[in-house]
Amino acid sequence: MTTRPQSDPPSPFADVPQEPRRALGRIFAAALQAADGRAAVSRALGAAGAAGPWWLIAIGKAAAAMTLGALDCLGSECLGGLVIEKTLPPDLRRFTAHGIACLTGGHPLPTQSSLVAGEQLLIALAHTPPGARLLVLMSGGASSLVEVPVAGLGLAELERLNRWLLASGLPIGPMNRVRTAVSRIKGGGLLAALPSGPPRVLAISDVPGDDPGVIGSGLLVPAVGLAVALAGLQLPPWLRTWVDRGLTQRGAASRPGPPIELVATLELAKSAAAAAARAAGLPVLVHPAFLDGEAAQRGRELARQVRDGAPGVQVWGGETTVRLPPVPGRGGRNQHLALAAALELAGHRDCWLLAAGTDGSDGPGEDAGALVDGWTLERAAIAGLTPEDCLARADSGRLLAASADLIYTGPTGTNVMDLVVGLKTPRS
Repeated sequence: MTTRPQSDPPSPFADVPQEPRRALGRIFAAALQAADGRAAVSRALGAAGAAGPWWLIAIGKAAAAMTLGALDCLGSECLGGLVIEKTLPPDLRRFTAHGIACLTGGHPLPTQSSLVAGEQLLIALAHTPPGARLLVLMSGGASSLVEVPVAGLGLAELERLNRWLLASGLPIGPMNRVRTAVSRIKGGGLLAALPSGPPRVLAISDVPGDDPGVIGSGLLVPAVGLAVALAGLQLPPWLRTWVDRGLTQRGAASRPGPPIELVATLELAKSAAAAAARAAGLPVLVHPAFLDGEAAQRGRELARQVRDGAPGVQVWGGETTVRLPPVPGRGGRNQHLALAAALELAGHRDCWLLAAGTDGSDGPGEDAGALVDGWTLERAAIAGLTPEDCLARADSGRLLAASADLIYTGPTGTNVMDLVVGLKTPRS
């Protein structure tokens, strides 16, 4: 997996050094490779995982890659199952050869396909072959990709609910608690549909603290203290009504949740990024603190650390937030962070900063993030765009497209939140 700017920097910036950009791309690619869903599941199962038979359920933005890793180990011991992804794999032959159906759900907003996926998930679990053990593969995105809402909650209100959450600036934990309250399968609700016998559950974490109860809104983790946690949230009256209705309908989990094995995490990706930088002969500083908070503020802070620090690479990981205006423009939190960083790096010809989602997406568009430098704002000025205006309108992607700083990876086969990598080169 590699990264690339969408286009070469336009003239008169042809003399902008490209090797630092390529170096950051290689570092990011190393992080993606370390957290790759196929390799991670294959490592976890190993040769010992082949004894079966198995019935497979995979949900999330890394579901297809994780399934391929399972098939690498299980082979004919896999009797079939269901994959629910954001996008269908380009080649379905290996999935169909093992009797595995592949569906898509909506993301970042649930759609009718998410509701269909929820119905099919319950059907697939009910059709687990007698004597087969269940293998569940979970990754981020499951909260939107698959849903069975509480009674009375239709698609229009479900979309409205999730649209409000995405624009609210709330961290992922509180967002998923709201989603759990109005779902029949989240927060351990899916446990009632499992066949008898303990399943094996492998997960890629896309949440702070790697809490299994937050990954995919905890389909197999009973929600504890949900009503108390939700009581402290400031929600609009219409949303509070749905939350209260959902809490009334939800019963206690039918059985304890199974152990959940984490096969790829943000820390794994950060370590791999650092190792790649060291292998290239670059000094490295890995920041242990989780990166969160408002994206523009964090972007400025991180850029100053790169700008004012010693030459070398700095690595951060986490997930920031953006409070969206009523009519947001193009881009996601990583592009927002990167553009704010570009304000601090302007005119500094020895600094670069990459901010990207490890799942290959950043907001509703197709871009993973951006890689900015000391020339970014000068390139954008040719198109008549100003960073302050684009930040205020949550339209960072439009400016970064004009400055040729967007990153495109396509689906990566993993999802361990976001990485930010800064590089300062020695002055010549």
